[in-house]
Amino acid sequence: MNDNPSDIEKSAIRAEIERLRLEHHDLETAIDALLAVGAVDQLQIQRLKKRKLLLRDRIVYLEDQLTPDIIA
Repeated sequence: MNDNPSDIEKSAIRAEIERLRLEHHDLETAIDALLAVGAVDQLQIQRLKKRKLLLRDRIVYLEDQLTPDIIA
């Protein structure tokens, strides 16, 4: 069975990775801005950080989909 993604699937994965990276960057900017303000809702910051980590995990997973398996 062939588990390698087709060129169309690879393009879709790359587009999704770029979208997720942008959202990840936006969350990082939002977190930094909230921390700079000083009077912040710690629960909100924790939620944003958790979302940011979930995005990072998803990005790593998708990047792994683009990397061919190497049998050692």
